[in-house]
Amino acid sequence: MLAKAYGVQLGTIGLLTTALFVTHLVVQIPGGRLVDQRGARTLGMLALVAVSLGNVIALGVESFGVGVAGRLVAGLGTGLAFVAGSEYVRATVGTASSQGLYGAAGVGGGGLAIAVVPLTVPALGWRAPYVTALVFALAVLACLPFAQRDRGRTEARRAAQGSVREIVRDRRLYPLAIAHTASFGLSVIVGSWAVSLLQHDGYGRRLAGVVAALTLLGGIVTRPLGGRILQRRPETTSALLVGSMLLGAAGTFLLLPDIALVVRIAGAALLGLAAGLPFAAAFTGAQAIRRDAPALAVGFVNSCATLLILVGAPLVGLTFSLPSHGRAGFVVIAVLWALACLALRPSKLAVLRANLGADA
Repeated sequence: MLAKAYGVQLGTIGLLTTALFVTHLVVQIPGGRLVDQRGARTLGMLALVAVSLGNVIALGVESFGVGVAGRLVAGLGTGLAFVAGSEYVRATVGTASSQGLYGAAGVGGGGLAIAVVPLTVPALGWRAPYVTALVFALAVLACLPFAQRDRGRTEARRAAQGSVREIVRDRRLYPLAIAHTASFGLSVIVGSWAVSLLQHDGYGRRLAGVVAALTLLGGIVTRPLGGRILQRRPETTSALLVGSMLLGAAGTFLLLPDIALVVRIAGAALLGLAAGLPFAAAFTGAQAIRRDAPALAVGFVNSCATLLILVGAPLVGLTFSLPSHGRAGFVVIAVLWALACLALRPSKLAVLRANLGADA
């Protein structure tokens, strides 16, 4: 649809997603700093204004260049909105379970878009993705002034002591960044290329798309579940994260061979379920460790995963030109899942457990 409207090849349309991810990445850390200083609800509203503006720009003219410009602006909003949302949950509810529910809502939003946008194409044409995104952004923006105030204004002034350099150099955050980067970043890359892998093996695009979607949608279940486990049994954090990495590696390996479809479906589902488990630990843990700059810590952890997606997705794409047709890239991903376990040993997470215990 968009490729035809813009007069470009289908593959070029992927640059619209790349454009959004670039600014989404760029704004994570400075956005976290702003959230710590000004409060989550205020910056959340500003983020939704940016998302709305980006979509208004994109739907104004039937031009690929204008579409890219709109996505760049919208990416600033999505990056800031993610950090603000996570901090708002911490400041208003403050539990690992609520952080997991927040993560599930993010995954569910993507699934909702996949379901709704095609239904609006007959009426809206190429503008469908932009108009629907604009409507949802404006609807949430209209509700935010009536939402509960976060403790941002007074708490953030006290909290905004940590500098960007201190956060980036804080080794206590590294295991959490690795856990989130492996679980979220690698699952997104697998989901992005699983369709191509399955199509090469003879499956139709729709069926391949359904299987690939399982690599992300499993998080709707396990992001809240991981938060619940973390809240009730913080001493199991290391086992939870290590188990997630090993299950993710196993799921990726099951997707690889051209064998029975049911096995590959099981692999995609296993990967998706595993990928959701570390979400609450990564962000609740980062906020607990860096109480002086909780949103900035979240921005750092999430930017690591976003950077991996931006760099790793094209590299895996290059492996589809090899005789293995992408399988080499998937093998590397499975190995990275497994290697992440080395950073998640109990000794590496002692500080996290101590901080979570202090919140109990």
